[in-house]
Amino acid sequence: MNQLTTPLIAHIPGSKSITNRALLLAAASAGDTRLSAPLISEDTLAFRTALTDLGIRITDADTGWDVRGGGRGPTVGATTSVACADAGTAARFLPPFAATGRGEFVFDGSDQLRARPLRPLVDALGALGARVSCGPAGALPLTITADGLDGGDLDLDSSFSSQYLTGLLMAAPLMRRALTVRAKALVSRPYIDMTLALMRHFGATAEEHGDGTITVRPGGYRAADLTVEPDASTASYVFAAAAVTGRSVTVPGLGGTSLQGDLGFAHVLRRTGAHVTVTDAGTTVTGSPDGALTGGFAVDMGDISDTFMTLAAIAPLADAPITIHGIGHARFKESDRIEAVARNLGALGIRTEQGPDRITIHPGATGPAAIACYRDHRIAMAFSVLGLRAGGITLDDPSCVGKTFPGFHAELRRLFPDHTTPQGI
Repeated sequence: MNQLTTPLIAHIPGSKSITNRALLLAAASAGDTRLSAPLISEDTLAFRTALTDLGIRITDADTGWDVRGGGRGPTVGATTSVACADAGTAARFLPPFAATGRGEFVFDGSDQLRARPLRPLVDALGALGARVSCGPAGALPLTITADGLDGGDLDLDSSFSSQYLTGLLMAAPLMRRALTVRAKALVSRPYIDMTLALMRHFGATAEEHGDGTITVRPGGYRAADLTVEPDASTASYVFAAAAVTGRSVTVPGLGGTSLQGDLGFAHVLRRTGAHVTVTDAGTTVTGSPDGALTGGFAVDMGDISDTFMTLAAIAPLADAPITIHGIGHARFKESDRIEAVARNLGALGIRTEQGPDRITIHPGATGPAAIACYRDHRIAMAFSVLGLRAGGITLDDPSCVGKTFPGFHAELRRLFPDHTTPQGI
């Protein structure tokens, strides 16, 4: 550990994953809920707007948002359009909630969101009693004619995303009978653990069986105030920045009791030589004095795939290759993230090798290049961290970070004023 380094305190906004789950659970609860310190970003505001489209009342409060829940699925008298914008969580969490209600709902989003698959969710809703039609290739726009959901036994393909399972689980307490789901080839299991913990916070009864099957009983939710912890995926960028600059960064409020699996990224950084301390009060990462990184290892990041790009972007600075695997489902996010990382590293002069669910990054000197962000906030933020050490990096879409962290570039400059940060072109 660099004993001479005074920790910098990073200001990380609230978790997107917790904010959007809590918004839906509060909307489904009977009574009023206050969400304190929610993330305010393009994705969460899109999710909030979509809920208001469904008739949920959400108002601003001094410390966050007040949500008036109806204790049931939404009921509408005329066809209701629900705009999801770019928010994948809105397109995957809200249709099951709407299907527990009454009426006709039409979900749609941006061209980017229309390209993301929904077929497993569409098929599941149909099996549970909803009338569903969707766009080409099982994607948005999605029309649901709802008269409540029956519940019952369900096999669900979860190899593309855990969000299908999350949406169905959160809707389950509003169904007519218990829902038992067998999730096949489940990816990103920590997000399901988060979902179940939040559902229990709002009073739901869920049982996990030894074979990975989950049963949720009917009975609804009760209102319960919640303070949103800092976003662990977003924290990965400042933790990585500490590692490559030889500084020490602390994220208060993101510690050992976190609901977020992506805090595991800090433990991955240990393998690169960084010193990591996790307490109940927060997490601190300290880089070696010269910012050197140790490579020569392979790591399965399937459970924390939203952070694999953070490691991949700084891997050229290591002293040996790094292989990241278990991330095939990352090809179906805002971009094909494996391909996007490989192309951008190639533009910088870095050699990579990739397979269906893996990428190997070789160390090397980088040259100047324009990073193609593909409208993907995580590509922009990950390569911004590399830019602290590698000169000549620009971003073709720096504002795309607004999806989850509108103040990202300003915070990076505040924390590391003696390092160059990438600029837009």
